[in-house]
Amino acid sequence: MPSLKDLKNKITSIKNTRKITKAMQMVAAAKLRRAQEAAEAGRPYAERMNAVMAGLSASVGTSTSAPRLLAGTGEDKVHLLVVMTAERGLCGGFNSSIVRLARVKANELLAQGKTVKILTVGKKGREQLKRDLAAHMIGHVDLSDVKRVGYAQAQAIARDILTRFDAGEFDVATLFYNRFQSVISQIPTAQQVIPAKYDAADAGDAVALYDYEPSEEGILADLLPRGVATQVFTALLENGASEQGARMSAMDNATRNAGDMIDKYTTIYNRSRQAAITKELIEIISGAEAL
Repeated sequence: MPSLKDLKNKITSIKNTRKITKAMQMVAAAKLRRAQEAAEAGRPYAERMNAVMAGLSASVGTSTSAPRLLAGTGEDKVHLLVVMTAERGLCGGFNSSIVRLARVKANELLAQGKTVKILTVGKKGREQLKRDLAAHMIGHVDLSDVKRVGYAQAQAIARDILTRFDAGEFDVATLFYNRFQSVISQIPTAQQVIPAKYDAADAGDAVALYDYEPSEEGILADLLPRGVATQVFTALLENGASEQGARMSAMDNATRNAGDMIDKYTTIYNRSRQAAITKELIEIISGAEAL
């Protein structure tokens, strides 16, 4: 049975921890508002970009003059997995859910005899993946010094991916990130970016309303690299909002749990204190009666 002093120290320690988790929750809530606005503002642009690209790719079809970013290399042997996670922890299962999805995909590809290469964006994903897939990791993007992720960072990541593709390092590239749905719901997502895949249903009226000059192939050759950068930027924005939502939820749960522990140990402290007082009274009364 811990002493009264030990219980009091434990209660004080938990109260200090609760102050920290409460402060982190409030900071995450403030950051979430900005990150959510940025993610939601970027979605219409990304959706319209995808619609135009879907219309162009539908027009080009399987033409031999189609850009390599759309047609691919003609093979499916080497896969690049771009795993995008956070630089910091204390955000619940946010990082683990992305890494889990990427690890499952990597193991499936390896079981099929494919070659897997992993490019990590964010320290937490790198730390988890290097435990069992270190031999497949070929690069890392450190964003720990970036206070607010912007399009410049997305362009740099996309440029790295495109350079590797032009050098023939891989055949297929897939992004892994969390799509923000709500504070308590983030959806782990795998999105193939090379070769570009667009649903014909996304094209809408793009084919019917627009006539492109000089040619669909020429425009696609210019737009596809921008499309990769746009998809990377969208993933970064979605990840940013998802991270803050997950951290806010995790810190809220931690604050509630700390409150429950304080109540529990306060009850134990009061009972122990009352038992000590009762014992002392019994000793005093017994001593008085003995006289």
